[in-house]
Amino acid sequence: MAERGRRTVRDLRRGNRARVLQRLYFDGPLSRQELGPATGLSSGSISNVVGELAAEGLVEEAGVVESDGGRPRTLLRIAPAGGLFVGIDIGETRVRVELFDLSLEELARTDRLLAQHGYDVERIVGHVRTGVHDVLRDAGADPRSLLGIGIGVPGIIERDAAGAAGGPGAVVHGQTIGWSAVPFERLLREAVDVPPEVPFFIDNGAKTLGQAEMWFGGGRGAGAAAVALIGSGVGASVNRGDAFEEDLSNTALEWGHTTVQIRGRRCRCGSVGCLEAYAGAEAMRERWQEAGGPLPAEADDETALAALIDAARPAAGGTPDPVAAAILDETAECLGAALADLVNLFLPERVVLGGWAGLLLGPHLLPDIRRHVQEYALEHAVARTTIDLGHLGPDAVTVGAATLPLADFLASGGTRPAPAANAEAVRAADRVSANRGRDMVR
Repeated sequence: MAERGRRTVRDLRRGNRARVLQRLYFDGPLSRQELGPATGLSSGSISNVVGELAAEGLVEEAGVVESDGGRPRTLLRIAPAGGLFVGIDIGETRVRVELFDLSLEELARTDRLLAQHGYDVERIVGHVRTGVHDVLRDAGADPRSLLGIGIGVPGIIERDAAGAAGGPGAVVHGQTIGWSAVPFERLLREAVDVPPEVPFFIDNGAKTLGQAEMWFGGGRGAGAAAVALIGSGVGASVNRGDAFEEDLSNTALEWGHTTVQIRGRRCRCGSVGCLEAYAGAEAMRERWQEAGGPLPAEADDETALAALIDAARPAAGGTPDPVAAAILDETAECLGAALADLVNLFLPERVVLGGWAGLLLGPHLLPDIRRHVQEYALEHAVARTTIDLGHLGPDAVTVGAATLPLADFLASGGTRPAPAANAEAVRAADRVSANRGRDMVR
């Protein structure tokens, strides 16, 4: 009862707006009549909320449909021009920055290669700074239209609630890339030239991939899904619920550093026998080079993996390279055994394989991976699980990064970031509303 008593008129209004925005975002276009049962709101509330959102440029008309025996119904949809998001993938081989409109349609993108300089923090921050500048410039976009910047990074993320007030914010612990307690959010806030009220959302790249696949791709409609990110390194997330559920959860796992071989190969994390030391594209390149594979020493992970696959699975009439074929076979078994662990531990309805290397390997290895999962997983657990490739392509981490600020925007009922100069006035208004709510309860 005490928690309910703290809800104010502002909270109720924000909740109603959130319901309408979420339904239009994921199920639209919809008519006002369809929004009522979809949201549980009265027709009067729907009219009020739609009027507000349309006046703010967040919702627009999307045509008219005939109805049985009644007046034609006007369809409504999210207005793409209602705002902008930036999604950033701090990947293993490049920093990719993309600008999206409110419907997550890509407006501009840029890539910064990392092969030469690796994960120098200052250089990464510089890539993000220039990348954000470039996509805004290329799209002719006003930075004041930004609703948030989402970033997917390797490693474990810790958060300081004081981030927006000058504290470190999101701190990254990326052992495999040499980052130890890097105050990444603070560094970006100091460097990136956007209005100070624009929020930053930083999370693990496998988690952003998982959210993208759950919302728009191979996990959509599943109650629970495990989404694997296979690139130069390896990660995963476990996702439960959908975008309309308050108990939606999305948990990043350091799956690449689970053990698949006792006293096995040395992993770049410093341990031995990790999945990443066998199934990551960087490790696969190293294994082929160690075995004498015909690769230039300077070949990057993407070039090397494509060459390895071509050698192991040549075009019709070609002779497979036995060493390359053995590496792919071992990789498939390691992935199958590790995926079986996810199946046994989390009982997902679906397993989705993503990441640029996962999508490159998938067409060749998916049948073998499925077979090995069947061999290593519990029969009852695996019988209810499907295993497929992701639907969103190699840009899924960037799209997922953009969903971080998008999720916050939808949950807040389309509340735009308050200009820094007005932030205290907004907080004061919230305090007044809260006090009125308590007075009404009394």
